[in-house]
Amino acid sequence: MPGATIGIVGGGQLGQMMALAAKEMGFRVGVLDPTDDSSAAQVANWQIVANYNDKKALERLAKSCDVLTYEFENVDVKALVTIQDKISIPQGTELLAITQDRLLEKAFLEEENIIIAPYATIVHPIKIQNAIKDIGYPCVLKTTRGGYDGKGQYVIASIADMAPAMNLLRLGTCVLEAWIPFVKEISIQIAGNGQGDYTLFPVVENIHRNNILHETIAPANVLDEVIEEAKRIALVIAESLNLAGVLCIEMFLTQEGGIYVNELAPRPHNSGHYTIEACSISQFTAHIRGIAGWPLPKIKQLSQAVMVNIIGDEYYDTQALIAKKANWNFHYYSKHEVKAKRKMGHLTILTENIFETLEEIYQSGVWD
Repeated sequence: MPGATIGIVGGGQLGQMMALAAKEMGFRVGVLDPTDDSSAAQVANWQIVANYNDKKALERLAKSCDVLTYEFENVDVKALVTIQDKISIPQGTELLAITQDRLLEKAFLEEENIIIAPYATIVHPIKIQNAIKDIGYPCVLKTTRGGYDGKGQYVIASIADMAPAMNLLRLGTCVLEAWIPFVKEISIQIAGNGQGDYTLFPVVENIHRNNILHETIAPANVLDEVIEEAKRIALVIAESLNLAGVLCIEMFLTQEGGIYVNELAPRPHNSGHYTIEACSISQFTAHIRGIAGWPLPKIKQLSQAVMVNIIGDEYYDTQALIAKKANWNFHYYSKHEVKAKRKMGHLTILTENIFETLEEIYQSGVWD
């Protein structure tokens, strides 16, 4: 109930927007993050400055909070297990463990009869040649753990790419995946409250640049049967996990209308930022309602929208647009240092014409 304290492991922008949603609902918020004055801590009630796997710090967080959540999946599962008898962790640790390991994630999806790209487990470099014979070129070599925004993966288009790809195997076991010739990358968010109550956000289209999300178009311009299948997949996964909080499912859509699930994210997701302005409730509000055990309303999209990430030096470039674009919603994450490839903020544009809005974004000169 309002007045309780929610602990967030992770102090980045997702934690910041979770905290803002929680504060609106009357909760107090504590954050654990190794960066002092992190983005989330700036809007929370207090912060513990410590590493995510610091068991003593996690115990302090648990003693000071009523409910615990996390903003990203690279939290130490073993460390969370040690405190789960001291505090409610509605998302549990099973989903976290599954999404931290690509092999576990693929095994889980296969068990649920969900279509994924053909793959092979690569423990030793010698095995790659045989695997490629079965999978074919192009294919993608990925580390089983720790990859995000294109990190920890390498596209193998021909024999010439083999040598640089081998560097990934030094990090441990890898997965070799077939390249899916997709026409669109799509995703969907689903929220649960741990009591069999689920709600679905619209299916959206995602456009990446340099393996980092650039734009999200909401809703995706896809056939109704694609939307229904994406929703079915999301519900199968959520029901299997008795989901609490938000889960994002990233998918590839082929020319023939086939859907391949690419990745799961056990928390609010970059592709759901548009929901703050464009939906009846945001993914962050849905996440907090879900982990608090509140009922979940049916989501209504109130307007078409385009979300654009603000990355690196775009932070400065977009500030020149504030005076010119009164209908653009600017979000900045208050990070202390601007770095290349670092997500510094995002903007959302509500629109009646997606094509015209995409052209307006291009003509702004920031993203060309």
